[in-house]
Amino acid sequence: MEAFHGAQVADTVFKPGRDVSGFRTGPQGMGHTLLTFPDIDAALAFYKDLLGFRISDFMVAPLKAYFMHVNARHHSVALVAAPVRSMHHLLVEYYQLDDVGQGYDLLQSTPEQIVATLGRHPNDLMTSYYMRTPSDIYVECGWGGREVDDVTPPVEMTNLGSFWGHKGLFEDIGAPTPHAETRRAPVQVMEGNYERMAGTCPWWDAMRGKTR
Repeated sequence: MEAFHGAQVADTVFKPGRDVSGFRTGPQGMGHTLLTFPDIDAALAFYKDLLGFRISDFMVAPLKAYFMHVNARHHSVALVAAPVRSMHHLLVEYYQLDDVGQGYDLLQSTPEQIVATLGRHPNDLMTSYYMRTPSDIYVECGWGGREVDDVTPPVEMTNLGSFWGHKGLFEDIGAPTPHAETRRAPVQVMEGNYERMAGTCPWWDAMRGKTR
């Protein structure tokens, strides 16, 4: 791990390889990474006690895992107990959902590159898919991750199952395919990245509190 301060800032505007809205980085950092460890307790002590990462949520069974943050991003690193020490994937978060969908479309011509189908996670609420890279790690391409603070206590998770999708992900990390109960959550959007729909619906207003 490299610790640094005061890195040089590029003097030219970022130009992506294809037409995308850009990546949500800035004060939230580049994204997140998932790391696996045979000794998860030693890994937790390193990131939490030495480096000062804070736990957003965690799981103790059937898999031991910790999702940890250093800023408003739900997690900058995820630690998962596994027989091998590895970097499983790196997340990049787009500013707009359409960039995720268009990238997923591009993969349809080479479906063997898709590690996990389009889906939505229950903890950071990210809508994403996972793809293979030329290296040994995967890349998660996502949108709509929620923010956290240091006041809210860590939440214990009992199920890794996504709200929907992500077929293939759990088999890849050696965990049994979970079956999450039906759950929903509002999408996470920033100012200027959405438009309100006109009109009201009494039925929907009454049902909103029952869908979470």
